[in-house]
Amino acid sequence: MWFFPKEPSSPRSFPSTERSDVATGAHRPASPAAEAPFYRAVADEVEVFRAAARRGLPVLLKGPTGCGKTRFVEAMAHEFGRNLITVAGHEDLTSADLVGRFLLKGGETTWVDGPLTRAVREGAICYLDEVVEARQDTTVVIHPLADHRRELPVDRLGVSLRAAPGFQLVISYNPGYQSVLKNIKESTRQRFVAIEFGFLPVDVETEVVAHEAGIDLATARDLVRVGDAIRKLDGAPLQEVASTRLLITAGGLVAEGLSLRSAVQAAIVQALSDDLDIVRALGELADAVISRP
Repeated sequence: MWFFPKEPSSPRSFPSTERSDVATGAHRPASPAAEAPFYRAVADEVEVFRAAARRGLPVLLKGPTGCGKTRFVEAMAHEFGRNLITVAGHEDLTSADLVGRFLLKGGETTWVDGPLTRAVREGAICYLDEVVEARQDTTVVIHPLADHRRELPVDRLGVSLRAAPGFQLVISYNPGYQSVLKNIKESTRQRFVAIEFGFLPVDVETEVVAHEAGIDLATARDLVRVGDAIRKLDGAPLQEVASTRLLITAGGLVAEGLSLRSAVQAAIVQALSDDLDIVRALGELADAVISRP
């Protein structure tokens, strides 16, 4: 998995505000003519996303870290020619961070839109990455946007904003990594069309790693074999396995002149664990895989 909406009624009136991109984590395509992000579909994820967008439905992407969820959203935003505003979920992220707040500037109090509010006003795609890492109130605020209302209540301004045409809400999380205490509530989940991602088939992942890292297919194939071997370990005490992202990072080191074994050790083995025994075992596994034809 690598690499429209129904038009709502006119927005309600709202007070004049100042908008800012400071500390929002927003990402926007340089221009409609910018090169398309490299992405290889392996199932019907593109068709599902397009159909959901045409119906004005929000989308939930679920799958392991580094398997291509973010790249998929980037590719869809480019295809639709829409701005993409990305917010990384973390434990200190609040609803005010998403919606906006009053700030003191030059002795005057000024309202500053949050990234979600900007996306709603502009008709952009708003991508909330690893949303369950954020505080509980962040999921509550997206509920009216994720159903038929397509509205964002901005309590501090006393208004409710209708989403502009083209607005699309996308969230993601890793169900295999999150704890029981950090999971998406059913009341939230059932508002979304879900697309499940997994690690790529070997041939597709080899193509992706070669393209993204700028290395030959034979080297990329060795890296994919290492990643596949680690993913198939039974009972390994690893919180995360070797993602496609890690394989690309290792490939990038090879492209810079590092040996394959050194690249695997630095970008994959050492990145997965600090436990000396686990690091040693992963290193031996990688050496064995690389030495095989």
